[in-house]
Amino acid sequence: MGAQEDAALVRRGYEAFSAGDMDTLGTLFTEDAVWHVGGSGGLSGVKQGREAILAYFGELFSRSNGTVKVTLDEVIGGENHTVGVQSNHAERNGTPLDQRAALVFMLSDGKVTEVHEFLEDTAKAADFWS
Repeated sequence: MGAQEDAALVRRGYEAFSAGDMDTLGTLFTEDAVWHVGGSGGLSGVKQGREAILAYFGELFSRSNGTVKVTLDEVIGGENHTVGVQSNHAERNGTPLDQRAALVFMLSDGKVTEVHEFLEDTAKAADFWS
């Protein structure tokens, strides 16, 4: 697949996440996909496998009482990586969190194999989600 197809797949993933459509989202990842979350908070670390990644997404929705919202600002496709630039919003215990983030996707044969999530302020995110 080329850069345009990879970018389209990433866009479909954002659409599925925003709709809370975990069934569709799950089809976009390989079974052994890996998701890296930086920082030292309760949700930081490596999510190994599709099920662990979907569980991580579920935790975002659960801990925010469904208020987590991700807005895709831009998708940048390259030969080896596709980057999603996004704005995040969530509320927890009456406190809002608004941050920007960049997600670097690696894809193979039309599926996401690995993602590195880079948050604007990992310490602030760690405090919020822990």
